[in-house]
Amino acid sequence: MAFFFEAACVIRSLFATDDFNYNTDGYDGDGAEDGKSQDSSETLPYIDESPTMSPQLCVPQGPDGEAGSPSPLEGDIEKGLEMKKLVLSGFLASEEIYINQLEALLLPMRPLKAAATTSQPVLTMQQIETIFYKIQDIFEIHKEFYDTLLPSIQHWDEKVTVGHLFQKLASQLGVYKAFVDNYKNALETAEKCSQANNQFQKISETVRVKGPKDSKDCTTTSSMEALLYKPIDRVTRSTLVLHDLLKHTSKDHPDFPLLQDALRISQNFLSSINEEIDPRRTAVTTPKGETRQLVKDGFLVEVSESSRKLRHVFLFTDLLLCAKMKKTAVGRHQQYECKWYIPLADLTFQTLDDSDSCPSIQALPEHEIEEMKIKISVLKNEIQKEKKAPKGQSRVERLRKKMNEQESWLLLHSPTIPFRILNKHGKSYLFLLSSDYERSEWKESIQKLQKKDLQSCVLSSVELQVLTSSCFKLRTVHNIPVTSNKDDEETPGLYGFLHVIVHSATGFKESTNLYCTLEVDSFGYFVSKAKTRVFRDTAVPQWNEEFEIELEGSQYLRILCYETCYDKSMLNKDNNEIVDKIMGKGQVQLDPQTVQSKNWHMDVIEMNGIKVEFSMKFTSRDLSLKRTPSKKQSGVFGVKINVVTKRERSKVPYIVRQCIEEVEKRGIDEVGIYRISGVATDIQALKLAFDTNTKDILMMLSDMDINAIAGTLKLYFRELPEPLLTDRLYPAFMEGIALSDPAAKENCMMHLLRSLPDPNLMTFLTLLEHLKRVAEKEPINKMSLHNLATVFGPTLLRPSESESAKGQHITCASDIWSHDVMAQVQVLLYYLQHPPISFAQLKQNTLYFSTDV
Repeated sequence: MAFFFEAACVIRSLFATDDFNYNTDGYDGDGAEDGKSQDSSETLPYIDESPTMSPQLCVPQGPDGEAGSPSPLEGDIEKGLEMKKLVLSGFLASEEIYINQLEALLLPMRPLKAAATTSQPVLTMQQIETIFYKIQDIFEIHKEFYDTLLPSIQHWDEKVTVGHLFQKLASQLGVYKAFVDNYKNALETAEKCSQANNQFQKISETVRVKGPKDSKDCTTTSSMEALLYKPIDRVTRSTLVLHDLLKHTSKDHPDFPLLQDALRISQNFLSSINEEIDPRRTAVTTPKGETRQLVKDGFLVEVSESSRKLRHVFLFTDLLLCAKMKKTAVGRHQQYECKWYIPLADLTFQTLDDSDSCPSIQALPEHEIEEMKIKISVLKNEIQKEKKAPKGQSRVERLRKKMNEQESWLLLHSPTIPFRILNKHGKSYLFLLSSDYERSEWKESIQKLQKKDLQSCVLSSVELQVLTSSCFKLRTVHNIPVTSNKDDEETPGLYGFLHVIVHSATGFKESTNLYCTLEVDSFGYFVSKAKTRVFRDTAVPQWNEEFEIELEGSQYLRILCYETCYDKSMLNKDNNEIVDKIMGKGQVQLDPQTVQSKNWHMDVIEMNGIKVEFSMKFTSRDLSLKRTPSKKQSGVFGVKINVVTKRERSKVPYIVRQCIEEVEKRGIDEVGIYRISGVATDIQALKLAFDTNTKDILMMLSDMDINAIAGTLKLYFRELPEPLLTDRLYPAFMEGIALSDPAAKENCMMHLLRSLPDPNLMTFLTLLEHLKRVAEKEPINKMSLHNLATVFGPTLLRPSESESAKGQHITCASDIWSHDVMAQVQVLLYYLQHPPISFAQLKQNTLYFSTDV
């Protein structure tokens, strides 16, 4: 590629010295993290390798800005004619290869269409039309072009004209526009079909391509994904050939105006799709003329020198490159700086028997993460209010900037799942991810590329600089996933509760132990929210388990299907957890119109040949949090606590005592106890049992999943017609927790507890001591006092609907972390952090604070 060679020459002239260190196992710039020279950003020019820039490197510009050709000297006409023939001969040879590639794509299309009309189709007709859209038309265009151009070159002389052929080819670029518009859809459809159908996966991974007629090696194999990219690349290559032909065509030759017109059409076409099509920009060309295509990129957190760094990671067809955005002066182009790269041929994943020492992962206490979420949500609410204010725009920008900083901090510090890779010399690089789904995607993408016959590569400093510079244009992920980077018109996501029933799964080849986890996005990253029970020794698991998942601006639901691993040798050295095998994964978008209907919406996720059936429906937060008194006063749910304790002749309701006892007996070591959702159907069964005072309650409790028991206790407090800490005292609790003076706060908060009715106070103190005992096991169950306060605070304090309407405590569904909710969490946290509080001492002790409430 002439333009690439000249670009490299330009760069070499700008670099008199080499600042890069490179060797056979890739480049590592970690040592220079903060030690760059002050003018380092000045020495690295911004390089535009896009095809539309190449004419400036190889074709002189006329006075009107169009590509021109220098008038040949008298003795150079014959030389120019020969050069023109060489250019055309080279292009014709590549055209033959391109036609063979298109034909290779068409070969599987025909039998797939035939099978689509049978009782056992591999793909549907719509899927076939999407994947192979316009390939037949493009093939016919280029076959006709090749057949017409070949005789002209075979009978080459000064009278032969080819401009009209290129002009006709350029005039048919509308077909390419249609192909380009569908390209992303075609790739996604092919990927989904490969995951869902093993037969199509084999077809798509080994497409046989004929070699040139004079080639000894008749056929090669390629992937369908790589072949679908060829038309994108072809337009660019044709444009470059037009430049070379014009260089060797005199202005008075009949071809000149025709080639110039074809070039104009081609350039206009490239310009029109410049911003529309990412795939055209997902490849660069190596000095050897090979295509290095960008397969995947995204922001990841790297642990470097015991601290977290936000990196932009680029996975190419032959290497993995880790970069960071450089600080540049105002008005200058943004650029990436390569921190390190590893050729995929040399990249390995950490095996479980490696003996290298693993640095401890610095994880912040969970309560600091939750506190930051609260701050971000408060800022979101303030921004919404300022938008409605007459002169709030300037303040909105300041708030957005502050929120961007806080969301970026959250993205940096929240991931905890380790993803470690090594180069061939054993040097390891550690990333932290927020989701097992994300870790699996990166690993699978790398392993898929490694199946090909990859050769280790060594990039010179110039090649590395060109590749790193190209990353800015090649990237598909432009911004870190924070709210402040989204347009106001974009959907804010759902706030409330998503009810999900995981029904069953099919497509497993043999019996094994299977379970599913559910993830939703929140604050820019995904978190695991629920887990089904393990269905043992089966190929057709029937879970039929329902979960209630809290959504915080969520837009996607992910389902991961695992095979349980009981082998203790399969221990992950980074976090000492057994690594279960992911059998399949998939996600669905949470369309508000679909899920917000009152009826259940059934759906299927297809993943690697496995199908998981599930149903879901959504309840807005304000409806879900409504306290509704039960019509039947004979039960316990929705019945005032004093009525229940009086009927039972107890100080603390039986349901509270039994659930606490069971959790402390066998659930206190459970990771995420009270945070992980229990199965909704189990919770409803326990609710019915307690409401009807079933004799078998104790038996049910001993057999029931512990998360369901924890969920039953939470549901009991949530459905009380009045909060445990009462509507009457709610305003005083809000004022008391806001006091700055510690002594005044102590007096106020203790006085408020004494003011509670006895059944409420005894129940609260019982729950308080239980939650403290749970938090003592935080190293095992990962539930700190702050985590427990976050779970129980709103449940114990949230006012009933009438009180809420008076004070407008919950203003809207998206106000999930309002000032009141923050305060509710802080009230419970205050008591959890307080030394033990005795009922008797509380009643006997007369405090100085005696203001009526």
